[in-house]
Amino acid sequence: MLGAIARGVTTVVHLAPGQDVASTLRCLDGLGVQIDRLDTHSVRIHGRGDRGLAAPAQTLDAGNSGTTLRLLAGILAGHPFSARLDGDDSLRRRPMRRVMDPLTAMGASLNAHEFRPPLDIRGGPLQAIDWTTTVPSAQVKSAVLFAGLYANGVTTVREALPTRDHTERALVLFRVDHSAAPGVCRVSGPQRPTAPAAILRVPGDPSSAAVWATAAAVVPGASVEIEDVCLNPQRIGFVRVLERMGAEVAIIPSDDCGGEPVGTLRVSCGAARAVIVTPDEVPSLIDELPLLAAGAALAGGIEVTGAGELRVKETDRISALVRGLRALGAEADERPDGFVVGGRRRGHLPPAGGRADADGDHRLVMAFAVLALGSRGPTVVDGAGSVAVSYPGFLQDLEALARW
Repeated sequence: MLGAIARGVTTVVHLAPGQDVASTLRCLDGLGVQIDRLDTHSVRIHGRGDRGLAAPAQTLDAGNSGTTLRLLAGILAGHPFSARLDGDDSLRRRPMRRVMDPLTAMGASLNAHEFRPPLDIRGGPLQAIDWTTTVPSAQVKSAVLFAGLYANGVTTVREALPTRDHTERALVLFRVDHSAAPGVCRVSGPQRPTAPAAILRVPGDPSSAAVWATAAAVVPGASVEIEDVCLNPQRIGFVRVLERMGAEVAIIPSDDCGGEPVGTLRVSCGAARAVIVTPDEVPSLIDELPLLAAGAALAGGIEVTGAGELRVKETDRISALVRGLRALGAEADERPDGFVVGGRRRGHLPPAGGRADADGDHRLVMAFAVLALGSRGPTVVDGAGSVAVSYPGFLQDLEALARW
């Protein structure tokens, strides 16, 4: 997105093949951005410069991607035309007021029935704001910062709990005048990003790596080594939890990649211990919580609080997760803002396996697959096709690793 509004040409390589990335590129194409697809994992983006995006001729389809819709809303807030952002049935259930309120306060016009997509935006002149987010959300933070690039003055975003900082790191690469510290970020406006001279390489996705790390941590005798993983501290909270669960973990840093620290992650199964995940940890592992729950069912158990945000993801992840874990033979209970999963007690057999419904949620597909690896019977996961949203090659990698 920054490449699309920057001066110059941005080349990005090692793009993930998931549907969310494709949705972003499709939306940018609908806004008149020239995108050269160099190969399956590489694109060249010709920046449109200051307010250079074109009014879309039709609805911009963000698919299943809340990141695409919310961040793009921030950019469109600064453009003097109307646009409609929409998505699939899952995205249409996700709350948008948290991004609509700050963008409206800056001067844009946004409308959505019951604050859910489709989202109609009419952009225009914006004024800087000092905004405190109501829930920890990197998407909301990024949307406001992107809008701040078009606003008069200094836009400030404050968070009670620091969220992932990929946007702040990207602003450095695109030479945007800003300041960032844990819990607060400021951007001056109006200004235009400048395309980096160097090719940007996307590091390996920590959420995808977490699948194999969790499996290796809880399946007896298992180990895995994952190279070129993003080691951003705001993205590897799951590693710290796996260590508390008893896994043997080694992190070997290498060079930065695309403005992010990267390296190799090694994980082996160890002693099984019960763990507690507290609210202050949740922002750094929100996407990995279903995996940790599944892994804990094969280890010492887990208790999670402060994760109410899971109820407004692709599905109500707390309810769907607990239902699925129970269907596969694990002990699990809901909490208003989290869940409790019982671990495998000494002398007891592993979960029996069975049939679970992922409810169209890619994170749950991967979580139930982890539990299946340690179950004593076969497992069927309904709705497994949704895994293509973030990890199209998941089933092939799962089969290869299980054989190995």
